[in-house]
Amino acid sequence: MKGDISVSTSQLLTKLPELYKGGMTEFSVHDRSVASDKKFLTSLVECVETKCPDLFISLPVDISVLDNQIISALQNIYCSIEIKLAGKEKKEGAKSLLLFDKKLYANKAALLNNAGLVFGFDMEWGAQAGDTFKLFRERLDFAVTLYPNHIDFPQFSLDAMPSGTGIYSSKDLDFSHGMAFACRTFYTCGRAVPWFNAVLKPLKITPSSFFADFDEWQQCNNCSFITDFEPENVPHKEIEKMQLTFLKEKYEEKHKPSLFAAVSDIVTLNGAFSRVVEEGEECIIETSYNPDDLLSPYSSDIAKFCENACLEPCRVKVFAGEDCPDYKIL
Repeated sequence: MKGDISVSTSQLLTKLPELYKGGMTEFSVHDRSVASDKKFLTSLVECVETKCPDLFISLPVDISVLDNQIISALQNIYCSIEIKLAGKEKKEGAKSLLLFDKKLYANKAALLNNAGLVFGFDMEWGAQAGDTFKLFRERLDFAVTLYPNHIDFPQFSLDAMPSGTGIYSSKDLDFSHGMAFACRTFYTCGRAVPWFNAVLKPLKITPSSFFADFDEWQQCNNCSFITDFEPENVPHKEIEKMQLTFLKEKYEEKHKPSLFAAVSDIVTLNGAFSRVVEEGEECIIETSYNPDDLLSPYSSDIAKFCENACLEPCRVKVFAGEDCPDYKIL
């Protein structure tokens, strides 16, 4: 059971076990003031572990707070970590510069990935002093390389779009808005994290350029923010069709159509796995390659994979295994 019940942070440790006993299965903490409070976060994790063992909780955590102790504790509960991906303002006379510590984020993301924890990033564009269109694109490109489960843009839910400035024009703000919405649709709602970087590699374009192109595609197909399209309300299978249609066009545009069969298989197989987990939906799919090969480490380099793997058309049943999605060749 999910809910929109409002609970104050001061009451959270008391109320959470009560809600859990009442049938609550998922809970999100939205108060970012707790994100840097290591003591509170530790207490909250202990509360969930001991009193709400099957609860899935989403909670904000500042990147600076993440250490081995916190990560070790988080491994004992079902959770998603929401991390604000932002720079720090530095004054240089009358100017403001926005400095972004890539090494810090890369190191912490590696710890989370190695621990098998689910995490996502919250990003903004044009909201911090010193931000520019170029810096936003660099942050977006960098974020995707860290394999976040999702990338969220709070400005959508707050409906608080920034105004143009001398260094971030209104036109560039509109471009950023489109890229962010394309990322929201293709990457987050499209559940693309397992395969996005591998699929992008043969195209030799940056994630921000890819999202800019997908934004144009969405606008041409009347499924963009301009038409009030809500990707969260669309069945994942429909998002997957959009992904495959666009990817086919990009691979043809880049003169790589021979690689698309593998791309399609990888997207389709991972999409089927995700629907087993999220919707409890089992299915039968058809692939051009053996799923054992598609799920091997070799498929991370699609060009080399297609050079060495043999075409082997298969009918594959994807279903729920004991602990995770499973498959069998029919």
